[in-house]
Amino acid sequence: MELTSSVLVYAVAALAVLTLLTTLWLWPRLARQRPLPLLGRLGLLTLTQLAVLAVCGLTVNDAYGFYSSWRDLLAPDTSTLALGPGLSGGKGGPPTGDALVQPTDEGGLSGITDLPQGKPEEVGRVESIRVNGKATGLSDQMFIYLPPEYFNPKYSRERFPVLLTLAGFPGGPLNLLSELRTPQTAWELQRTGKMAPTVVVMARPGVTPRNTECVDVPGGPQSETWFAKDVPAALRSAYRVSRSPGSWGVFGYSTGGSCALRLAMRDPGSYGSAAALHADYQVQPDWTTGDLFNGNQQLAQGYDLSWRLHNEPVPRSALLVVSTRTEDDYAATQQFLATAKQVSAAHPEFTVDSLFLPDGGHTFDTWRRELPAALEWSGDHLAAAPDREPVG
Repeated sequence: MELTSSVLVYAVAALAVLTLLTTLWLWPRLARQRPLPLLGRLGLLTLTQLAVLAVCGLTVNDAYGFYSSWRDLLAPDTSTLALGPGLSGGKGGPPTGDALVQPTDEGGLSGITDLPQGKPEEVGRVESIRVNGKATGLSDQMFIYLPPEYFNPKYSRERFPVLLTLAGFPGGPLNLLSELRTPQTAWELQRTGKMAPTVVVMARPGVTPRNTECVDVPGGPQSETWFAKDVPAALRSAYRVSRSPGSWGVFGYSTGGSCALRLAMRDPGSYGSAAALHADYQVQPDWTTGDLFNGNQQLAQGYDLSWRLHNEPVPRSALLVVSTRTEDDYAATQQFLATAKQVSAAHPEFTVDSLFLPDGGHTFDTWRRELPAALEWSGDHLAAAPDREPVG
């Protein structure tokens, strides 16, 4: 049974109720002040408390996606096994020991009931995969949406542009399907001609339970390298996707949006564009991050996006900043946009657009309203893949 399954939550809740009723029934029978009845009472109290804590933990994890699978909970980032590119939507061929992507039943995909129904060549397909990184040694579960054209023999030698989408923190890739409805919206835009056929990858921003804000932590997880190097390399090894950074974009909301902007500005050789919903423009330490830079202010400064625009070479990137006029970070967003537009006027290779709703908060209700425009913008800024599959 999946860790994120609601059935598991209900089953454990029923067990907790049963444990409580059993405690109430047995308590009078264990009233004697002797060692065995005393141990019995302690055991009943312990079991009841553990059952209640399990229900609370599963409910919180189901809502926020700290852990997407039993493997993620019990053995995080320990496996670098790969089955090869013989995925159902990949290049085909037998599995090889050095491949970087493998199909998996992790993540809770089976619980999503509103995906487009039909043959893959008609509606595309969403798959659950595990991606393993050579450079960082990190490993994580993701979802990938392959458009209908990917399965059409007419496009069998074509490579496709890629949009990496990042959830907020805490949260897992399942939120991009169940709450934001990312592949469902992308399919509708592609079906109506508002977005070119695009491979959409859905991931969480924190490869570990710690919120790393997609930075390379000194002596810790190399999250930026994971997204800038490992993820593109792994996906290119298993799927017909473009090798050109101009055909790769990144999108995210909340922490995922902050990561999207940083990746496009710091790693334009990996991602040519970024769309961010309700992002931050600096890495602010809090209880979820701790001190990511071990007190190194120079290193922290390098992740300050406004500082980079003034002090580092201007990247060849296209950015979209999306928020609302009632959001807490509205002033900071306006300040960043003013700096970005000033730089853009002198450096046409760097562009920035913005979109603001009159109201809305830091919620999925607001992000769903903003999603179609953000995806359409992303599609417009993904260059058609210039490369084709080699013959033979």
